[in-house]
Amino acid sequence: MASLSNEALAYHSRPPAGKLEIAPTKPFSTQRDLSLAYTPGVAAPCLEIAANPDDVYRYTAKGNLVAVITNGTAVLGLGNIGPLAAKPVMEGKAMLFKRMADIDAIDIEVKTDDPDEFVRTVRLLEPSFGGINLEDIRAPECFEIEHRLEAECDIPVFHDDQHGTAIITGAALLNALELTGKRIEDARIVFIGAGAAAIATARFYLRLGARRENVVLCDRTGVVYEGRTEHMNPIKAEFAVRTDARTAADALVGADVLVGLSAAGTVSADMLRSMASHPIVFALANPDPEITFDEARAARPDAIVATGRSDYPNQVNNVLGFPFIFRGALDVRAKYINDDMKIAASKALAALAREDVPDSVVSAYGVSALRFGPDYLIPKPFDPRALLWVAPAVAEAAVSSGVARLPLDAPRYREYLEARMGKSREMMRIVMNKAKRAPKRLLLPFGEHEKMIRAAHQLFDEGTAVPILLGDPEAIRAKAANIHIDMSAIRIVDPSDEDLRRRCAERIFELRCRKGITRTEAYDLIANPDYLGAAMLDLGEADALVTGLQRNYADALRPLLEIIKALPDCRIAAGVYLVATRHDVLFFADAAVNISPDPDTLANVAMRTARLARDFDVTPRIAMISFSDFGSVRHPKSEKVRMAVELVRMRQPDLIVDGEMSVETALNTAALVETYPFNRLQNRANVLVFPSLSAGAVACHITRKLANAETIGPILVGMRKAANVVMRNAEVQDIVNLAAIAVVQAQQREAASQEVRWT
Repeated sequence: MASLSNEALAYHSRPPAGKLEIAPTKPFSTQRDLSLAYTPGVAAPCLEIAANPDDVYRYTAKGNLVAVITNGTAVLGLGNIGPLAAKPVMEGKAMLFKRMADIDAIDIEVKTDDPDEFVRTVRLLEPSFGGINLEDIRAPECFEIEHRLEAECDIPVFHDDQHGTAIITGAALLNALELTGKRIEDARIVFIGAGAAAIATARFYLRLGARRENVVLCDRTGVVYEGRTEHMNPIKAEFAVRTDARTAADALVGADVLVGLSAAGTVSADMLRSMASHPIVFALANPDPEITFDEARAARPDAIVATGRSDYPNQVNNVLGFPFIFRGALDVRAKYINDDMKIAASKALAALAREDVPDSVVSAYGVSALRFGPDYLIPKPFDPRALLWVAPAVAEAAVSSGVARLPLDAPRYREYLEARMGKSREMMRIVMNKAKRAPKRLLLPFGEHEKMIRAAHQLFDEGTAVPILLGDPEAIRAKAANIHIDMSAIRIVDPSDEDLRRRCAERIFELRCRKGITRTEAYDLIANPDYLGAAMLDLGEADALVTGLQRNYADALRPLLEIIKALPDCRIAAGVYLVATRHDVLFFADAAVNISPDPDTLANVAMRTARLARDFDVTPRIAMISFSDFGSVRHPKSEKVRMAVELVRMRQPDLIVDGEMSVETALNTAALVETYPFNRLQNRANVLVFPSLSAGAVACHITRKLANAETIGPILVGMRKAANVVMRNAEVQDIVNLAAIAVVQAQQREAASQEVRWT
């Protein structure tokens, strides 16, 4: 523990101190920028807001700004340590808002224990924010504070210590009850602890369907029962029940559910042994639970156990709730966060836990698999899908319950959320939508691999493609059953089918007989799934193909180049990476195929990459990259790039292309306009064509590492038929992304062939 403390202190003190900073979102590098951002230009939005207060959401950051506010009276498990000592926690909360839901948040620590003074302070701050997240305020004052602020403020107010735990455990409870075959209406539920989180969670369970007479609350004194006078208050009295039980141990006899929100060691093995069959145990005290996961399982092997710890299954972490709840509330400009919105969030999390888990999430937690069951009741805290499930559910509930000020277009809202997750998600949504308009048959070799099975399932489920798995049917179905994926609607092609093997081998022989391949060698080649898949694609058994995964990239690419080949008007294929930073999208070419391209090859790469950019609805501005700027250095290598520019202009005069130029110039609008006013780009480039494979690959990898950019690819362009090769050990989402791109490429090939036939 001392080691962790020292590491945490170093983490927080590393310059710059703390965990937050302010970053501008608009240009601020010229005198003109200054006049727009501040005086005199800023007067214009001020006057608009004065005339129409709702315009504050149009001209300022209010609509995406949340205040994280505390008085430090109940900080984590540390107690009343005051507002100053609470600041690291509040900064951490603000960081989670940004990281999980792209919400800007700022921490505010209020120096008062007086509820009246606290409420007045927060209410006066209301104009600055789109929402208020109350945090670490002791009970019972927190109930009064939240209630009053909800009534007096015109923006959402949410005390996460109360409702966050309630919502997350509510999702876990719904799933645990389903697994144990119990109904919430019949479940006997015992709470160990009677603070803010326990009271709010008990109230929430009642709204989920639990019966008041079945809910028992226990505090340090014992059971909260009718007639008790010692250590009581109106909030506890709400849960006083008629019972002979006086201790927590008494209350747990025959109980179905235990919810611990108290302190370490307050629950014993004997107490668990007295519970009903298949008990549900939520031991949530942090950092040490009321009873450890291992002790609970040892005492009751039939128990479903959740804790607040990340090193055991079923971690209950409020980060699964508050960022996405606020995201949904802010986006429809909800007046407040009501019960319908909280229930919607809980049910959305419960439903998400039953979905197939992406391998990126599985690998992040160092386990072999995650699937719905006793050890996976709720999604993992850093599951990126939570935003796309919870925020829309909350927003829809706000609209349907009448507290939203803005309408909701559900499909467009999902696209908006994906855009907030990063430019790569935004770009892929464009391609996914195009693919869904006319899904094509997509062949996936190495179909026995779990990632290929998961990818096929996702592609079919989302309607992006009609997947075909190439592999041993029995092995594929067994693997799918093991990971709980229904394969009944997905076609499987057996590579041992004699007729298929004969047709594919004959096709390879026909194509390669003058390249030294005998008929016998052609039959040997189809033992390789990449050659078999390429031949199937060439024969029209599928419209598109994605392979790789278990092969070196060059080895997986070779069969495609030999069998499918490049388009007649292109003669070369190229590998393009889509590189997405937070605000920009760039296309890097060629970064995978052509080692040392000549001018003709570079010109072809540029034209094919431009077409790919348009598939993503990006108008290409192509910079042909060199170490020279417009003849500043005379050298055969820079001359090669200059010649390529001329070839592109001759072949496709409508393309915006220029060079040779350095990367620094290509990405600097000021340099392009001021230093080189004759250039044809006039704005920073979005397609960079590199003079060699090594330059493109190095640039891509450096950008990914240093700029924290996301990459998609390499995407094959210039092929006669739609095919892509994933890198070895790619994730399922990489396969899905390249599959969607291949489907769009297949659509284009089909449209082009129909146009030729019509002509």
